[in-house]
Amino acid sequence: MPSAATLSIVSPPLSTRNGLALTAVCLVALMFGLEISSVPVILPTLEQQMGTGFQDAQWIMNAYTLACTSVLMAAGTLADRFGRRRMLMLCLWLFGLASLACGLANDASTLITARFVQGVGAGAMMICQFAILSHLFREPAARARAFAIWGVIAGVGLGFGPMVGALILAVADWRWVFLVHVPLTLFTLVLLRISVQESRDPSAQRLDIAGMVTLTLSVFALVYFITQGTENGFGTPPMLGWAGLALAGLLLFITIERRSAQPMFDFSVFRIQRFNGALMGSIGMNFSFWPFMIYLPLYFQAGLGYNTLTTGGALLAYTLPTLLVPALAERLALRYGADRIIPLGLGVMGAGFLAMAAANGADHPNVVWVLLSCVIAGAGLALTNSPTTNTTTGSVSADRAGMASGIDLSARLITLALSIALMGLVLLLGISHQLANVLPETSAMDWPAISQNIAAGKLDVAGLAFTDAQAALRHGVGWAMLFAGVGACGLALLSGYFFRRGR
Repeated sequence: MPSAATLSIVSPPLSTRNGLALTAVCLVALMFGLEISSVPVILPTLEQQMGTGFQDAQWIMNAYTLACTSVLMAAGTLADRFGRRRMLMLCLWLFGLASLACGLANDASTLITARFVQGVGAGAMMICQFAILSHLFREPAARARAFAIWGVIAGVGLGFGPMVGALILAVADWRWVFLVHVPLTLFTLVLLRISVQESRDPSAQRLDIAGMVTLTLSVFALVYFITQGTENGFGTPPMLGWAGLALAGLLLFITIERRSAQPMFDFSVFRIQRFNGALMGSIGMNFSFWPFMIYLPLYFQAGLGYNTLTTGGALLAYTLPTLLVPALAERLALRYGADRIIPLGLGVMGAGFLAMAAANGADHPNVVWVLLSCVIAGAGLALTNSPTTNTTTGSVSADRAGMASGIDLSARLITLALSIALMGLVLLLGISHQLANVLPETSAMDWPAISQNIAAGKLDVAGLAFTDAQAALRHGVGWAMLFAGVGACGLALLSGYFFRRGR
């Protein structure tokens, strides 16, 4: 019969067990954030070593995002029904094995496929960890502390991801950006095994498979239409077919959800103007800030000539405010109201991008002004993020908070996937516009191919001077900056409009 000491090792005391469980959940949040913010840094390296193109780089990011979106609602229901710890551990195994496959990939297709599987695991992990934290920390003060610690670690993953990616590139191979998650996953699995007890919800809702499939199909088809249309032609029958599929999927999704007794999306929440105002904040952040981070490493390295480590430091100026400013945002929201702070944050973020575009417009962009603009954009996001999350869930009744949170997270990921594609299209159009001025004798049919190469960071284009190619890249990125700035400012006005109606 085992001794008391042996039992204490196998099953830690309750306070210690909860601490280990919180550590495990925080590691999950850290890995999720790192896989969003560290990967953009290695995209220029992938283009050099693996020969990936501009569209490949977009899909390397979007495969992860689309996969997260596709499993969000299903993961919560499955976890409630079959066990939250079991579901989280299964998803961690999937995430870890997919990270290993990413690190071992030798071509773009394999990497994109592995990233999709990785995103499936990551999206489900994010939902499961919320349920586990809520179950473990039931006393309000303890739950608030647990979620505060979780928020800090999640912010570290997103904020310091670019520097982590740059450091890995400086001392090792790009593959370790993915492979580092394998030992982290194994360690997290051990912590979960010894610290988290299984929990279920006997009254879990029915799985809305039809809603998930139609929504995912619609978003995927629209992203495919935007990204591939630049190469194949938007007016060609195949591309028009993808556009039609996106529209049909959206209409089917709306019809299914409106007729469902237990819908994944309850459209009646959109009658709540306060919810709509906060949702504009969710959309605004992922319309501008996060998709632009994919193109910043390209801008810093190919456009401004920075090395990888300096690029990581520059990206830190972009993301660090997202970790430092949230505490101020919470105090401002409590004092002045989220209905004022969310539009303000979006406006500050838009002003940062417009200032960035102005600095980029010079013949020799002033690096100090570019970095200061990055800090302003990051501060705007930080002002928006936390009040938005609290307001979307707080504007509905307690029994609908989970559904509102799901709509909020889905809106963020769907907007991110679409904006990565749209911003890439704007970037290509800006490059082509500059090439039309530099190479007026080149036929318009040649510009898309040249633009794709320049957008991928390949500036050694036959018949084009390196300085002209670099200027074209900066011009295209400038268009993307304007796209982000005008979009964020427009959504700030829209958010303010909904909040005023809600009053």
